[in-house]
Amino acid sequence: MKSRIYSFLCLLVLLSSCKDQEKVIDYLQIADGSFLAIEELHGNLEVPWEMQYLPSEHAIYFTQIKGKISKLDLSTNKMKDIYHVPNVFHQRTLGLLGLAIHPNFEKNPFLYICYTTKEGEELFSELSRLEIHEDKVVNTKLLLKIEGGTGHNGSRLLFDQKGYLFWATGDVHSETHAQDSTTLNGKVLRMTADGLIPVDNPIKDSYVYAWGFRNIQGMTETSLGHIFTSEHGDAIEDEVNWIRPLNNYGWIEIEGFHDTAEEKAIAAKSPRTEPSRSWTPVIAPSALVYYGNNLIPSWNNSLLLGTLKSQSLRILKMNSEQNEITQEEIYLKDHYGRIRAICVDTTGNIYLATSNRDWNPQSSFPKKTDDRILKLHPTKDIPKTFLSRFKENKVKATDGKTLYNTYCASCHKEDGKGIKGNFPPLQDTEAVRNSERLLQSVFKGVNGKIEINSVIYEGQMPPFNFLKDEEIQAITNYIRSNFGNQFSEIGLQEIKVARERHTK
Repeated sequence: MKSRIYSFLCLLVLLSSCKDQEKVIDYLQIADGSFLAIEELHGNLEVPWEMQYLPSEHAIYFTQIKGKISKLDLSTNKMKDIYHVPNVFHQRTLGLLGLAIHPNFEKNPFLYICYTTKEGEELFSELSRLEIHEDKVVNTKLLLKIEGGTGHNGSRLLFDQKGYLFWATGDVHSETHAQDSTTLNGKVLRMTADGLIPVDNPIKDSYVYAWGFRNIQGMTETSLGHIFTSEHGDAIEDEVNWIRPLNNYGWIEIEGFHDTAEEKAIAAKSPRTEPSRSWTPVIAPSALVYYGNNLIPSWNNSLLLGTLKSQSLRILKMNSEQNEITQEEIYLKDHYGRIRAICVDTTGNIYLATSNRDWNPQSSFPKKTDDRILKLHPTKDIPKTFLSRFKENKVKATDGKTLYNTYCASCHKEDGKGIKGNFPPLQDTEAVRNSERLLQSVFKGVNGKIEINSVIYEGQMPPFNFLKDEEIQAITNYIRSNFGNQFSEIGLQEIKVARERHTK
């Protein structure tokens, strides 16, 4: 009889183990040799933009860009839609974006959201507080309304350890806002939980805490109280910044590190703060979350960074003072696509949200169940197959195809077809056929509306004049001899003349 009971219990354990393994879609070996199991918790979402974990409910609240706020119960893995923000204007990167939960949610059941609205032809970014009872919004309050734009709206929200609310805003393509400390765009703003200006803000009667930002896409606070942000650069120098009051982070006059004579001269006259880390070629950094947990010991005291263009999870290890990034590890490169949101529960499990159904999907995405929420956690399993750390090739590319894929393919795509209405094609167009016009675009960038094949494209392409003449020659001639194009080669002398003409 005892033997039968023992066999039955063993069977239950085996079935339970098999059931748990059925949830695992991948294994990841990290740098210390241990493994993480990766589960898909929920799929078929529409661009989850922000996730926040609420310990008291063991649940994740998250936004979806078209206006929906949802809740994922981690005990049951059941999702419930809480609210649809009624006046969200969604177009490309515009829509329902950042989310924060009041740090004392049991006493103050508030969610804070920022989103885009449109009134006539004017765009705005709004910050609102939602009161929640029994998973229903019972009251809403608009806390702050600022200028919005067709892009570069930021925007992440963060409560710090003192209970102040921070809002990272974009420069909305303005050439003046980021350096103008009297405006609220291109800034990190600081306020009370009621949306008021704290009396101890660094500029009296102003929300402005720090300035000089282009388009912040991630924000977090370390255990020692240091605030860090991730930010999209132009064509170069994506950044992670340590945010301090009254600091000017340089944009639009300085991008990234002060490494040109012009930038050094500007910083000498007016102090600017350099980034903690930057990337060229750009990686499009997004979600940024501090990880301070021993569940994954080798990742403890790190910033978890999700990226869009490079489609990866990056572990940015910090020093003991949490004011420097000392090491970078790259995982999940191109495996799950664009990683837009990250959160961590109290145990130390990590949750990622993909962003493959947005306006700029990369090659071979979206997958069948995109967009989805994934869970990463340690496992004792020793898998036969697994993902591993990505090792970057530090050799600088010189051939046209590699340079094109590095700097151009994320928008115009590897086949040169672009995305209709968003990124123009490069197939037999006047902008490619005319060598002078092509070089002008490369050296000066493109801004405003253009029409190609009866389709209107509106947006910005940054200048790529930081590239060497030989690199520009390789890229432009690759474009002019591929995608069905058969145009003559551009010579170095023509490129030198164009640089002189367009960069004076």
